[in-house]
Parts: sequence; C-alpha cells; structure tokens
Amino acid sequence: MTTTTQTIKHRRIAEISPARKLTIGIVEVLIGLLIYFLFTSKLAPNVVTVFNMTPGGIDIGTMADLAVPSRLTLLIFGLICLGIGIFQLIKGFGRATNGMVGLCGLLLIMAFLIWQASGKSLNLSGMLSSAVLLAVPITLAAFSGILAERSGTINIAIEGMMLMSCMFAALIGSLTKSAVIGMLGGVLSSIALAMLHAVLCIKYKINQTVSGTVINIFSAGMTAFISQKFLQKYQNLNAPPMLSRIPVPLLSRIPFIGPILFNQNLFVYLMFLILIVLQIALFSTRWGLRLRSVGEHPKAADTLGIDVIRTRYVGMLLSGLVAGIAGAFFTLGSVGRFDEGMTAGKGFIGLAAMIFGNWYPLGALGAGLLFGFADAIGSKLSLLGSVIPPQFMAMSPYLITMIVLAGFIGKGQAPAAEGKPYEKE
Repeated sequence: MTTTTQTIKHRRIAEISPARKLTIGIVEVLIGLLIYFLFTSKLAPNVVTVFNMTPGGIDIGTMADLAVPSRLTLLIFGLICLGIGIFQLIKGFGRATNGMVGLCGLLLIMAFLIWQASGKSLNLSGMLSSAVLLAVPITLAAFSGILAERSGTINIAIEGMMLMSCMFAALIGSLTKSAVIGMLGGVLSSIALAMLHAVLCIKYKINQTVSGTVINIFSAGMTAFISQKFLQKYQNLNAPPMLSRIPVPLLSRIPFIGPILFNQNLFVYLMFLILIVLQIALFSTRWGLRLRSVGEHPKAADTLGIDVIRTRYVGMLLSGLVAGIAGAFFTLGSVGRFDEGMTAGKGFIGLAAMIFGNWYPLGALGAGLLFGFADAIGSKLSLLGSVIPPQFMAMSPYLITMIVLAGFIGKGQAPAAEGKPYEKE
C-alpha cells in the first residue's frame, strides 16, 4: 500500500489545542450555570413536568407517561454540565471532548424543554418521531453531498435536484397511482440533472459552484412553470398516493423506541439503509477507497491505474440518485402534493449537515437528526404557549453550523481535491 493510500485511509483528527480545551471547558461551565440561573431558580420545588412517551395515534409500543420533578431534574442537569466543564478545565477528555460537548448541549435542550413544559405535558415521543421524519431530506441531502465531494466534485445543485424530483414524483405518482413508480420518476429526473452537472464540471471544467447555481435556478423556474401551467389547473395531476407507515414486526412493539424508529414510512428505512451501505462502501471496500482517492489525490490515483474521470461521474450520478430520493420524500412521504419551492432550502441545510458531520455518513446522520430536532422543537413551542418565537429554533441549525465552521467543535477535513477539475496528463 502506498504512502498516499495510507494517508487517505488513516486520516486522524489532531488532539485539541490548549486554547480550545480552555474555551470548551468555559462553555460547558457556562451551560451548567445557565441551566441553574435561567431555568432552575425560577421554578417552585413541587412543579412537575409530564412527558408523553407514545406518539399520538399509535397503539403499538405504548408506554406510560413519565412525570419528572422539574426543579430537581434541572438541578441535576446543571451539576452534570458544571462537573464536565470543571474536569475539562483541569484535565480534559482528550478524544471524548466532542462527545462531552454534545452531552452538555443535549442536557441544555432537555433542560429548556422541562422548563418550558413545567406544570404541563409534552409529547416527547411524538416530537422525536417528528424529528426523525424531518431529518430525512436533510440527511439524504448530506449523503448526496458526501458522494459527490468525496469523489472531488462540489454539488451545490442538490437543492435543484431535490425540487425537480419533488415535482416529477408527484406528477408520475399521480398518473400511475403508484408511489413507488412516482419515486422512481423523481429519482430519474434528479439523475438527469446530476449527469448535466457532471458533464459541465468534469468534461467542460465549468466552475462547479456556477454550474450548480444554474441548475438550481433552472429547477426553480421549470417546476414553477409546470406547476402553474398544469398541476394547479388539473388537480388530478397533483394528487399522488403517499407511502404510509410500515411497522417493523417485533421491533415496532419496543416501548418508546419502537414507535420512533420502527413505525415510520419507507423513506426513514431507506435513510438508515443508505447510511449503512454508504458507511461500509466508502470505508471498508476497494471501491470506496478508490472513490475517496480521486477526491484527495487524483494524480496519484491516476498513476495507480484508477480512472479518475469515470469515478467522478459515478460519484455524481450516485449523488443525484440519493438527492432524488430526498426530493421524492416531500411529495410522497410528507405532504402528498407538490407546491412551488417546497424543498425550502433543505438541500443547502443538507450541505451544512455534511460539513457538520465532517464528510462522514454517521456524522451527517447525527447532524441531520439535530437539525430535524430543532425543527420539531420549533413547531412545539407555539403549542406550549412559549414566549420564544419558533423562528429562533428554525435558525439554530445555521448558528450551529457557523460554530462548527469556526472550528469550535473541531476542524473540518474537506476532501483535498474537491472543486478542482482534473486534467489527465
């Protein structure tokens, strides 16, 4: 195995610097103090928060409601974060630092929910189930970006591919009365745009950001035109069948977890299936090593006999396939009709999730679930009568992404040759 290949296969993130160790420790201490002074100190000792542990309308995998003493629970959360922060300042957690930061962030979110729902009830299971569903298009868009960028091509056009897939999935699904055929039609339309993007970027070496932007504009205009000309005029062309929930035998009956993960529609299961296949294919197979090599050192890969151009075409077409599934989710797995601009920037948020996850499928899934959870919380705030605008939670994914890009969680490691056209010598 060559030195270049070993470098690609065994990249490691450097240990955190003393300055970052100090910064993270201070932030964790501040989270602990924030939980106490902002939430705990304002609650009476006898207040109780009730969490409903089964989503509404579900009769399998049911679980009794969970009642927690609000003040005591918040106090424990604050002390845990404070302890983590002090330990981080004194000794540090090493490679577990990011995990500890994530734990403190999770405790802060849970503290906020307990405080907001104190004296009331909150359907926690329903909110988590919604978060998983909301994470599907974001996570799949992130997977699409990983496939393209790991092979060396920037795919800004994911948003346009998703939007085009939305429309064709609705149109073909309505004509055939089949959600599966509709999804196939949406995927094919996305692959066609991916092929166009690949030809422009790989063969003609057009600036990849410009090419992606043009495709996004084209998709927005084309879908709006077809929607106004046909779908709004003939409603039978915009009434596709939706994919219903599919309970997984036995697993769906697991209390709390079952209704959240194993009583969802086909798109949720596809998301987890693509995660497993992508993680194994990229990091445990020769094909994945070759794909990553052309995104890191295309000249070295070419020297070893790898067809750089063909590999980049394959990466882009697979990226279009996954983006097509993400787009079809909106019309066949969520809304049940096509509306103009219905992807609402989820393709771009998916790229943020890709960066957040450091171009790794598992990291992208975690980021997608985090962003989906933020959306789910935002929709619940108005129901709880919160004074905090739900738009604040809607912008939290972007704030988190900026924190990541600033290097607080860790430096991202984008493929070295992404966005650089390859000229065979």
